[in-house]
Amino acid sequence: MTLKRQKTEKKAKNDEGIMTVSGHLKELRNRIAVIVLVFVVAVVFFITIAPNLIVFFQDMGVRYGYEFVFIAPQELLMQQFRLAAICALVADSPVILYEIYGFMRPGLSKSENATLRIALLLGAFFFCIGILFAYFITLPFMLDFLIGLKNDQVLLGSIKASISIASYLDFLLLMFIIFGVMFEMPLLSVVLSRFGLLTPKIMTKIRPFAIILIFIVAAIVTPPDVVSQIMVAVPMILLFLLSTLLCRIFYKKKKAKEAAEEDGEEEDAEESE
Repeated sequence: MTLKRQKTEKKAKNDEGIMTVSGHLKELRNRIAVIVLVFVVAVVFFITIAPNLIVFFQDMGVRYGYEFVFIAPQELLMQQFRLAAICALVADSPVILYEIYGFMRPGLSKSENATLRIALLLGAFFFCIGILFAYFITLPFMLDFLIGLKNDQVLLGSIKASISIASYLDFLLLMFIIFGVMFEMPLLSVVLSRFGLLTPKIMTKIRPFAIILIFIVAAIVTPPDVVSQIMVAVPMILLFLLSTLLCRIFYKKKKAKEAAEEDGEEEDAEESE
């Protein structure tokens, strides 16, 4: 198998050892095929457990007094397929990122390769931390607040809380994605700083606009009360500040390394003279 792969790689390269355009296209096709295959397998797997996942998410709402309904004959079935597809995409995302990294790897330096490998491992970890933060801290408070509105007899009378299962799952998945992506912010700042694409000056300059944007996002995705908005906005602001600090640390390290390399080149040039 290894011998066959080596022969294929030789055919994809020219006499100078540089991969040809057709070789790049073939490699890209193979990597896309791997991504699609993993996604299809993941979809089949999650379809088998989708009913259990819906019950698992439903139980959290039931604890706070929610009653769930489906308002179209096909709604419950379609939600199972939709949930399976979203879960499969999340499960496939590390493979997608790895295949992108694998395609870019020949053009990266050793330090850049090491940075991206660590980022791939930590990225999945921080995404899971964000989902757990949403599930155990943010969502219980928000669900409790929202169901509590029905007790306001002056405003709502005796309206019964019967929630569409589709709307409920949309709400949960939105929170999971927001917090999962949000917890990637420090890691992203480190990677961009290592590549020289992000500087502390940029982070400091955009900080006022970022804080305003964070509060706007928090106001959109949370109930219309100050406490729940703060519960979403404060972790996002803290993560942004942490990202700024990490950016400053790793950017300084990058500059120090570049200065040391330049000094070394100058010394070599002087010695050669």
